[in-house]
Amino acid sequence: MKTNPNFIKTILTAFVLMLSLSCSDDDNGAPVVPDPEPQEQNIVEIALATPDLSILVSALSAADGDLVALLGTAGPFTVLAPTNAAFTAFLASNGFASLDDVPTDVLSQILLNHVISADLTSGDLVAAGAGYASTNASGVDDNLISIYFNTSNGVRFNNEAAVSTPDIDASNGTIHIVDAVIPIPSILTHAAANADFSSLVVALGAADGDLINVLAGDGPFTVLAPDDAAFTTFLDGADLGGVNTAVLSQILLNHVIGDAITSSDLVTGGAGYANTSASGPGMNALSIYFNTSDGVVFNGISSVTTADVVGSNGIIHAVDTVIDIPTVVTFAAADPNFSTLVDALTTLTPGTDFVSILSRTEGSNADGINPDYTVFAPTNDAFAALPEIPMEAPLTQILLYHVVGEANITSGDLNNPGDTVTGTLEGDNITITLPGTDTNIADITDAAGNTGIGIIAVDVQAGNGVIHVVNEVLLPNL
Repeated sequence: MKTNPNFIKTILTAFVLMLSLSCSDDDNGAPVVPDPEPQEQNIVEIALATPDLSILVSALSAADGDLVALLGTAGPFTVLAPTNAAFTAFLASNGFASLDDVPTDVLSQILLNHVISADLTSGDLVAAGAGYASTNASGVDDNLISIYFNTSNGVRFNNEAAVSTPDIDASNGTIHIVDAVIPIPSILTHAAANADFSSLVVALGAADGDLINVLAGDGPFTVLAPDDAAFTTFLDGADLGGVNTAVLSQILLNHVIGDAITSSDLVTGGAGYANTSASGPGMNALSIYFNTSDGVVFNGISSVTTADVVGSNGIIHAVDTVIDIPTVVTFAAADPNFSTLVDALTTLTPGTDFVSILSRTEGSNADGINPDYTVFAPTNDAFAALPEIPMEAPLTQILLYHVVGEANITSGDLNNPGDTVTGTLEGDNITITLPGTDTNIADITDAAGNTGIGIIAVDVQAGNGVIHVVNEVLLPNL
Protein backbone atom coordinates (compact mmCIF):
# COMPACT_ATOMS: atom_id res chain seq x y z
CA MET A 1 0.00 0.00 0.00
CA LYS A 2 1.47 3.36 -0.99
CA THR A 3 1.78 6.19 1.54
CA ASN A 4 0.81 9.63 0.41
CA PRO A 5 3.89 11.91 0.68
CA ASN A 6 1.73 14.89 1.60
CA PHE A 7 0.24 12.95 4.51
CA ILE A 8 3.75 12.17 5.89
CA LYS A 9 4.75 15.87 5.55
CA THR A 10 1.67 16.95 7.50
CA ILE A 11 2.40 14.47 10.33
CA LEU A 12 6.02 15.65 10.61
CA THR A 13 4.98 19.31 10.72
CA ALA A 14 2.51 18.64 13.51
CA PHE A 15 5.16 16.75 15.50
CA VAL A 16 7.64 19.58 15.23
CA LEU A 17 5.00 22.09 16.35
CA MET A 18 4.09 19.96 19.40
CA LEU A 19 7.76 19.58 20.33
CA SER A 20 8.25 23.33 20.13
CA LEU A 21 5.26 24.02 22.38
CA SER A 22 6.41 21.40 24.85
CA CYS A 23 9.89 22.93 25.12
CA SER A 24 8.51 26.42 25.76
CA ASP A 25 6.66 25.28 28.92
CA ASP A 26 8.28 24.62 32.31
CA ASP A 27 7.36 21.71 34.53
CA ASN A 28 4.23 23.55 35.67
CA GLY A 29 3.14 24.29 32.16
CA ALA A 30 4.03 28.04 32.47
CA PRO A 31 5.84 29.77 29.60
CA VAL A 32 9.56 30.47 30.09
CA VAL A 33 10.20 34.20 30.65
CA PRO A 34 13.58 35.57 29.49
CA ASP A 35 15.86 36.98 32.20
CA PRO A 36 15.32 40.80 32.58
CA GLU A 37 17.98 43.29 31.48
CA PRO A 38 20.20 44.29 34.42
CA GLN A 39 19.13 47.69 35.89
CA GLU A 40 21.66 50.57 35.68
CA GLN A 41 22.94 51.54 39.13
CA ASN A 42 22.49 55.02 40.56
CA ILE A 43 25.33 57.21 41.84
CA VAL A 44 25.16 55.93 45.41
CA GLU A 45 25.08 52.27 44.34
CA ILE A 46 28.13 52.78 42.11
CA ALA A 47 30.01 54.53 44.92
CA LEU A 48 29.17 51.67 47.32
CA ALA A 49 30.55 49.19 44.81
CA THR A 50 33.80 51.17 44.25
CA PRO A 51 36.44 50.40 46.92
CA ASP A 52 38.40 53.61 46.24
CA LEU A 53 35.34 55.70 47.12
CA SER A 54 34.73 54.13 50.52
CA ILE A 55 35.63 57.28 52.48
CA LEU A 56 33.30 59.30 50.24
CA VAL A 57 30.49 56.88 51.08
CA SER A 58 31.25 57.22 54.78
CA ALA A 59 31.32 61.01 54.46
CA LEU A 60 27.96 61.07 52.66
CA SER A 61 26.46 59.07 55.51
CA ALA A 62 28.04 61.21 58.24
CA ALA A 63 27.18 64.64 56.82
CA ASP A 64 24.12 66.68 57.65
CA GLY A 65 21.25 66.62 55.20
CA ASP A 66 20.95 62.92 54.29
CA LEU A 67 23.11 63.25 51.19
CA VAL A 68 22.84 59.52 50.48
CA ALA A 69 19.10 59.95 50.00
CA LEU A 70 19.65 63.05 47.85
CA LEU A 71 22.03 61.28 45.48
CA GLY A 72 19.63 58.35 45.26
CA THR A 73 16.95 60.55 43.70
CA ALA A 74 16.34 60.97 39.98
CA GLY A 75 18.72 63.90 39.60
CA PRO A 76 20.32 64.46 37.20
CA PHE A 77 23.60 65.04 39.02
CA THR A 78 27.25 65.31 38.18
CA VAL A 79 29.31 64.13 41.15
CA LEU A 80 33.01 64.91 41.44
CA ALA A 81 34.02 61.96 43.60
CA PRO A 82 37.28 62.30 45.58
CA THR A 83 39.27 59.13 46.06
CA ASN A 84 40.29 57.74 49.44
CA ALA A 85 43.75 59.24 48.95
CA ALA A 86 42.16 62.62 48.24
CA PHE A 87 40.17 62.48 51.47
CA THR A 88 43.22 61.36 53.45
CA ALA A 89 45.21 64.32 52.16
CA PHE A 90 42.33 66.71 52.86
CA LEU A 91 41.97 65.53 56.45
CA ALA A 92 45.70 65.79 57.12
CA SER A 93 46.07 69.27 55.60
CA ASN A 94 43.17 70.61 57.67
CA GLY A 95 44.27 69.09 60.97
CA PHE A 96 41.57 66.42 61.22
CA ALA A 97 42.65 63.07 62.64
CA SER A 98 39.70 61.33 61.02
CA LEU A 99 36.43 61.98 59.23
CA ASP A 100 34.70 61.98 62.61
CA ASP A 101 36.53 65.19 63.54
CA VAL A 102 34.99 67.20 60.69
CA PRO A 103 31.88 69.11 61.84
CA THR A 104 28.93 67.55 60.06
CA ASP A 105 27.59 70.86 58.75
CA VAL A 106 31.01 71.73 57.31
CA LEU A 107 31.32 68.26 55.83
CA SER A 108 27.90 68.60 54.22
CA GLN A 109 28.81 71.83 52.46
CA ILE A 110 32.15 70.45 51.26
CA LEU A 111 30.42 67.39 49.80
CA LEU A 112 27.67 69.50 48.20
CA ASN A 113 30.45 71.52 46.58
CA HIS A 114 31.18 68.35 44.59
CA VAL A 115 27.59 67.97 43.32
CA ILE A 116 26.26 69.78 40.24
CA SER A 117 22.56 69.52 39.42
CA ALA A 118 23.11 68.69 35.76
CA ASP A 119 24.47 65.73 33.83
CA LEU A 120 27.83 66.94 32.50
CA THR A 121 30.07 64.52 30.68
CA SER A 122 33.74 65.17 30.04
CA GLY A 123 32.76 65.77 26.44
CA ASP A 124 30.42 68.55 27.52
CA LEU A 125 33.17 70.16 29.58
CA VAL A 126 35.81 69.86 26.84
CA ALA A 127 33.40 71.35 24.30
CA ALA A 128 32.91 74.38 26.57
CA GLY A 129 36.66 74.66 27.24
CA ALA A 130 36.37 76.61 30.48
CA GLY A 131 33.65 78.22 32.52
CA TYR A 132 31.51 78.05 35.62
CA ALA A 133 28.76 75.81 36.94
CA SER A 134 26.74 75.97 40.16
CA THR A 135 27.22 73.36 42.85
CA ASN A 136 24.71 72.47 45.56
CA ALA A 137 26.75 74.17 48.31
CA SER A 138 25.49 77.45 49.77
CA GLY A 139 27.55 80.60 49.41
CA VAL A 140 27.02 84.23 50.32
CA ASP A 141 23.36 85.09 50.98
CA ASP A 142 22.48 81.43 50.28
CA ASN A 143 23.36 81.73 46.59
CA LEU A 144 24.71 78.49 45.14
CA ILE A 145 28.50 78.27 45.16
CA SER A 146 30.15 78.40 41.72
CA ILE A 147 32.80 75.98 40.51
CA TYR A 148 35.31 76.75 37.75
CA PHE A 149 36.34 74.13 35.21
CA ASN A 150 39.18 74.28 32.71
CA THR A 151 40.03 71.64 30.14
CA SER A 152 43.24 73.07 28.68
CA ASN A 153 45.26 70.37 30.49
CA GLY A 154 42.90 67.55 31.35
CA VAL A 155 39.73 68.47 33.23
CA ARG A 156 40.36 70.50 36.37
CA PHE A 157 38.01 72.10 38.89
CA ASN A 158 38.89 75.34 40.74
CA ASN A 159 42.48 74.50 39.84
CA GLU A 160 42.34 72.20 42.89
CA ALA A 161 41.28 68.81 41.55
CA ALA A 162 41.90 66.90 38.32
CA VAL A 163 39.62 64.24 36.91
CA SER A 164 41.36 60.87 37.03
CA THR A 165 38.47 58.69 35.85
CA PRO A 166 35.78 60.44 33.82
CA ASP A 167 32.27 59.53 32.69
CA ILE A 168 31.08 56.75 34.97
CA ASP A 169 27.47 56.48 33.85
CA ALA A 170 24.76 56.17 36.46
CA SER A 171 21.00 56.01 36.17
CA ASN A 172 20.73 59.49 37.65
CA GLY A 173 23.80 61.22 36.27
CA THR A 174 27.55 60.97 35.85
CA ILE A 175 30.48 60.43 38.21
CA HIS A 176 33.94 61.87 37.58
CA ILE A 177 36.53 60.57 40.02
CA VAL A 178 38.88 63.39 41.11
CA ASP A 179 42.24 63.40 42.85
CA ALA A 180 41.54 66.06 45.49
CA VAL A 181 38.79 67.31 47.76
CA ILE A 182 37.61 70.74 46.52
CA PRO A 183 37.29 73.26 49.39
CA ILE A 184 34.54 75.89 49.47
CA PRO A 185 35.93 78.75 47.36
CA SER A 186 36.13 82.40 48.37
CA ILE A 187 36.15 85.20 45.82
CA LEU A 188 39.97 85.14 46.04
CA THR A 189 39.97 81.39 45.31
CA HIS A 190 37.92 82.03 42.19
CA ALA A 191 40.18 84.86 41.07
CA ALA A 192 43.30 82.73 41.55
CA ALA A 193 41.80 79.70 39.79
CA ASN A 194 40.92 81.52 36.57
CA ALA A 195 43.95 82.48 34.50
CA ASP A 196 41.95 85.31 32.89
CA PHE A 197 42.23 87.14 36.22
CA SER A 198 46.00 86.79 36.60
CA SER A 199 46.66 90.54 36.23
CA LEU A 200 43.98 91.28 38.82
CA VAL A 201 45.59 88.89 41.29
CA VAL A 202 49.02 90.48 40.75
CA ALA A 203 47.52 93.95 41.14
CA LEU A 204 45.80 93.01 44.40
CA GLY A 205 49.10 91.82 45.79
CA ALA A 206 51.01 94.90 44.64
CA ALA A 207 48.60 97.62 45.78
CA ASP A 208 48.65 99.42 49.09
CA GLY A 209 46.18 98.39 51.77
CA ASP A 210 46.79 94.63 51.98
CA LEU A 211 43.88 94.02 49.62
CA ILE A 212 44.42 90.27 49.55
CA ASN A 213 43.60 90.07 53.23
CA VAL A 214 40.76 92.58 52.84
CA LEU A 215 39.05 90.38 50.27
CA ALA A 216 39.76 87.29 52.36
CA GLY A 217 37.48 88.74 55.03
CA ASP A 218 33.92 87.75 55.76
CA GLY A 219 32.45 90.29 53.36
CA PRO A 220 30.04 90.25 51.78
CA PHE A 221 31.70 91.73 48.69
CA THR A 222 30.74 92.20 45.09
CA VAL A 223 33.88 92.37 42.96
CA LEU A 224 33.81 93.72 39.42
CA ALA A 225 36.81 91.77 38.15
CA PRO A 226 38.59 93.14 35.07
CA ASP A 227 40.05 90.39 32.90
CA ASP A 228 43.62 90.43 31.61
CA ALA A 229 42.59 92.09 28.34
CA ALA A 230 40.99 94.92 30.33
CA PHE A 231 44.22 95.49 32.25
CA THR A 232 46.26 95.43 29.04
CA THR A 233 44.07 98.18 27.56
CA PHE A 234 44.15 100.18 30.79
CA LEU A 235 47.95 100.04 31.09
CA ASP A 236 48.40 100.92 27.38
CA GLY A 237 51.87 99.44 27.17
CA ALA A 238 52.99 100.46 30.66
CA ASP A 239 54.04 97.93 33.23
CA LEU A 240 51.72 97.21 36.15
CA GLY A 241 54.70 97.55 38.46
CA GLY A 242 55.06 101.18 37.39
CA VAL A 243 51.63 102.21 38.66
CA ASN A 244 51.69 104.14 41.93
CA THR A 245 50.62 101.60 44.53
CA ALA A 246 48.37 104.04 46.43
CA VAL A 247 46.59 104.99 43.20
CA LEU A 248 46.36 101.32 42.22
CA SER A 249 44.75 100.52 45.56
CA GLN A 250 42.00 103.11 45.02
CA ILE A 251 41.36 101.93 41.47
CA LEU A 252 41.00 98.35 42.64
CA LEU A 253 38.78 99.33 45.58
CA ASN A 254 36.59 101.16 43.05
CA HIS A 255 35.71 97.66 41.78
CA VAL A 256 34.58 96.42 45.21
CA ILE A 257 31.07 96.97 46.57
CA GLY A 258 30.44 96.10 50.22
CA ASP A 259 27.40 93.94 49.59
CA ALA A 260 26.46 90.77 47.72
CA ILE A 261 24.75 91.96 44.53
CA THR A 262 23.67 89.46 41.89
CA SER A 263 22.98 90.29 38.26
CA SER A 264 19.29 89.73 39.02
CA ASP A 265 19.47 92.39 41.73
CA LEU A 266 20.95 94.81 39.21
CA VAL A 267 18.40 94.01 36.50
CA THR A 268 15.58 94.44 39.01
CA GLY A 269 17.01 97.84 39.93
CA GLY A 270 17.31 98.77 36.26
CA ALA A 271 19.74 101.62 36.83
CA GLY A 272 21.13 103.52 39.78
CA TYR A 273 24.06 104.09 42.08
CA ALA A 274 25.95 102.07 44.67
CA ASN A 275 29.00 102.86 46.79
CA THR A 276 32.37 101.25 46.24
CA SER A 277 35.16 100.73 48.76
CA ALA A 278 37.28 103.48 47.20
CA SER A 279 37.48 106.88 48.91
CA GLY A 280 36.82 110.28 47.40
CA PRO A 281 37.11 113.77 48.90
CA GLY A 282 36.53 113.85 52.64
CA MET A 283 37.06 110.07 52.70
CA ASN A 284 33.53 109.65 51.32
CA ALA A 285 32.89 106.37 49.52
CA LEU A 286 32.98 106.73 45.74
CA SER A 287 29.78 106.06 43.83
CA ILE A 288 29.39 103.72 40.88
CA TYR A 289 26.56 103.88 38.33
CA PHE A 290 24.97 100.76 36.85
CA ASN A 291 22.60 100.51 33.91
CA THR A 292 20.98 97.31 32.64
CA SER A 293 19.18 98.58 29.54
CA ASP A 294 21.76 96.84 27.33
CA GLY A 295 23.53 94.18 29.35
CA VAL A 296 24.98 95.26 32.70
CA VAL A 297 27.26 98.30 32.37
CA PHE A 298 29.11 100.24 35.07
CA ASN A 299 29.92 103.96 34.77
CA GLY A 300 28.97 103.76 31.12
CA ILE A 301 32.22 102.06 30.15
CA SER A 302 32.57 98.57 31.64
CA SER A 303 30.30 95.67 30.67
CA VAL A 304 29.79 92.44 32.57
CA THR A 305 31.02 89.47 30.52
CA THR A 306 30.50 86.71 33.11
CA ALA A 307 28.01 87.24 35.91
CA ASP A 308 27.35 85.70 39.32
CA VAL A 309 30.50 83.77 40.18
CA VAL A 310 29.54 82.96 43.76
CA GLY A 311 32.01 82.36 46.57
CA SER A 312 31.71 81.94 50.31
CA ASN A 313 32.17 85.66 50.98
CA GLY A 314 30.95 87.37 47.86
CA ILE A 315 30.17 87.48 44.17
CA ILE A 316 32.36 88.19 41.17
CA HIS A 317 31.15 89.77 37.95
CA ALA A 318 33.86 89.70 35.27
CA VAL A 319 34.06 93.00 33.38
CA ASP A 320 35.78 94.01 30.16
CA THR A 321 37.18 97.40 31.23
CA VAL A 322 39.09 98.70 34.24
CA ILE A 323 36.85 101.27 35.95
CA ASP A 324 39.03 104.27 36.71
CA ILE A 325 38.30 106.80 39.46
CA PRO A 326 35.24 108.72 38.19
CA THR A 327 34.94 112.48 37.84
CA VAL A 328 31.67 114.40 37.96
CA VAL A 329 31.80 114.30 34.15
CA THR A 330 31.95 110.48 34.25
CA PHE A 331 28.57 110.27 35.97
CA ALA A 332 26.96 112.95 33.82
CA ALA A 333 28.03 111.08 30.70
CA ALA A 334 27.05 107.65 32.02
CA ASP A 335 23.57 108.47 33.33
CA PRO A 336 21.02 109.00 30.51
CA ASN A 337 18.96 111.20 32.85
CA PHE A 338 21.64 113.86 32.27
CA SER A 339 21.82 113.67 28.47
CA THR A 340 20.43 117.21 28.00
CA LEU A 341 22.87 118.52 30.60
CA VAL A 342 25.75 116.88 28.71
CA ASP A 343 24.49 118.44 25.47
CA ALA A 344 24.36 121.83 27.20
CA LEU A 345 27.91 121.41 28.53
CA THR A 346 29.31 120.46 25.13
CA THR A 347 27.43 121.13 21.89
CA LEU A 348 25.47 124.17 23.10
CA THR A 349 28.44 125.94 24.76
CA PRO A 350 31.40 125.39 22.42
CA GLY A 351 33.21 128.47 23.75
CA THR A 352 33.76 126.89 27.18
CA ASP A 353 35.45 123.54 27.62
CA PHE A 354 33.24 122.39 30.47
CA VAL A 355 34.29 118.76 30.06
CA SER A 356 37.96 119.54 30.65
CA ILE A 357 37.19 121.94 33.47
CA LEU A 358 34.93 119.53 35.34
CA SER A 359 37.37 116.66 34.80
CA ARG A 360 40.14 118.41 36.71
CA THR A 361 41.58 116.67 39.73
CA GLU A 362 44.29 119.20 40.63
CA GLY A 363 44.04 122.76 41.91
CA SER A 364 45.96 125.96 41.15
CA ASN A 365 44.48 126.39 37.67
CA ALA A 366 45.11 129.67 35.85
CA ASP A 367 41.40 130.46 35.52
CA GLY A 368 40.81 129.93 39.23
CA ILE A 369 38.30 127.12 38.67
CA ASN A 370 39.53 124.34 40.89
CA PRO A 371 38.15 121.08 42.24
CA ASP A 372 36.63 119.72 44.34
CA TYR A 373 33.26 120.57 42.81
CA THR A 374 29.72 120.38 44.08
CA VAL A 375 27.40 120.07 41.10
CA PHE A 376 23.63 120.55 41.17
CA ALA A 377 22.73 118.49 38.12
CA PRO A 378 19.36 119.19 36.42
CA THR A 379 17.59 116.18 34.91
CA ASN A 380 16.33 116.02 31.34
CA ASP A 381 12.85 116.81 32.65
CA ALA A 382 14.20 119.91 34.36
CA PHE A 383 15.53 121.23 31.06
CA ALA A 384 12.34 120.21 29.26
CA ALA A 385 10.33 122.40 31.65
CA LEU A 386 12.11 125.54 30.41
CA PRO A 387 10.28 127.58 27.76
CA GLU A 388 13.41 127.13 25.63
CA ILE A 389 17.10 126.37 26.03
CA PRO A 390 18.91 129.74 26.33
CA MET A 391 21.55 130.88 23.84
CA GLU A 392 25.22 130.17 24.52
CA ALA A 393 26.14 133.25 26.57
CA PRO A 394 23.31 133.06 29.14
CA LEU A 395 23.43 129.24 29.10
CA THR A 396 27.11 129.35 30.01
CA GLN A 397 26.33 131.51 33.03
CA ILE A 398 23.43 129.24 34.02
CA LEU A 399 25.69 126.17 33.90
CA LEU A 400 28.36 127.90 36.00
CA TYR A 401 25.63 128.73 38.48
CA HIS A 402 25.09 124.99 39.05
CA VAL A 403 28.69 124.44 40.22
CA VAL A 404 30.36 125.26 43.52
CA GLY A 405 34.15 125.26 43.28
CA GLU A 406 36.71 124.10 45.84
CA ALA A 407 34.10 122.42 47.99
CA ASN A 408 32.77 118.88 48.21
CA ILE A 409 29.47 119.63 49.95
CA THR A 410 27.63 116.44 50.87
CA SER A 411 24.14 116.22 52.32
CA GLY A 412 25.75 115.63 55.71
CA ASP A 413 27.50 119.00 55.50
CA LEU A 414 24.22 120.96 55.23
CA ASN A 415 22.48 122.61 58.16
CA ASN A 416 19.65 120.33 59.19
CA PRO A 417 17.23 121.80 59.99
CA GLY A 418 17.98 125.18 58.47
CA ASP A 419 19.48 127.02 55.54
CA THR A 420 22.90 126.63 53.94
CA VAL A 421 24.06 129.43 51.64
CA THR A 422 26.89 128.81 49.19
CA GLY A 423 28.45 130.69 46.31
CA THR A 424 28.78 129.31 42.78
CA LEU A 425 31.24 129.66 39.91
CA GLU A 426 28.85 132.15 38.29
CA GLY A 427 29.10 134.39 41.35
CA ASP A 428 25.59 134.31 42.75
CA ASN A 429 24.55 132.34 45.81
CA ILE A 430 22.09 129.52 46.24
CA THR A 431 20.22 128.73 49.44
CA ILE A 432 19.60 125.11 50.41
CA THR A 433 16.91 124.37 53.00
CA LEU A 434 16.53 121.17 54.99
CA PRO A 435 14.24 119.38 55.35
CA GLY A 436 12.64 119.70 51.93
CA THR A 437 8.97 120.00 51.15
CA ASP A 438 6.78 117.27 49.66
CA THR A 439 9.03 114.66 48.04
CA ASN A 440 12.12 116.87 47.93
CA ILE A 441 15.07 115.83 50.05
CA ALA A 442 15.95 119.53 50.28
CA ASP A 443 14.65 122.76 48.74
CA ILE A 444 16.71 125.33 46.85
CA THR A 445 16.03 129.03 46.43
CA ASP A 446 17.93 130.41 43.44
CA ALA A 447 19.17 133.96 42.80
CA ALA A 448 16.21 134.68 40.53
CA GLY A 449 13.90 134.16 43.51
CA ASN A 450 12.51 130.76 42.54
CA THR A 451 11.71 128.69 45.65
CA GLY A 452 10.87 125.06 46.24
CA ILE A 453 13.32 123.75 43.65
CA GLY A 454 13.91 120.16 44.72
CA ILE A 455 17.05 118.21 45.38
CA ILE A 456 15.75 114.73 44.55
CA ALA A 457 18.94 112.65 44.90
CA VAL A 458 22.09 113.34 46.85
CA ASP A 459 25.72 112.39 47.27
CA VAL A 460 26.75 110.90 43.96
CA GLN A 461 30.41 110.96 44.93
CA ALA A 462 33.14 111.29 42.32
CA GLY A 463 36.88 111.57 42.77
CA ASN A 464 36.83 115.32 42.16
CA GLY A 465 33.48 116.30 43.63
CA VAL A 466 29.91 115.39 44.39
CA ILE A 467 26.65 115.59 42.45
CA HIS A 468 23.19 116.35 43.77
CA VAL A 469 20.28 115.91 41.37
CA VAL A 470 17.75 118.76 40.99
CA ASN A 471 14.32 118.76 39.38
CA GLU A 472 14.46 122.30 38.01
CA VAL A 473 17.13 124.41 36.30
CA LEU A 474 18.59 126.97 38.71
CA LEU A 475 18.60 130.55 37.45
CA PRO A 476 21.13 133.22 38.48
CA ASN A 477 20.32 136.88 38.68
CA LEU A 478 21.09 137.62 35.03
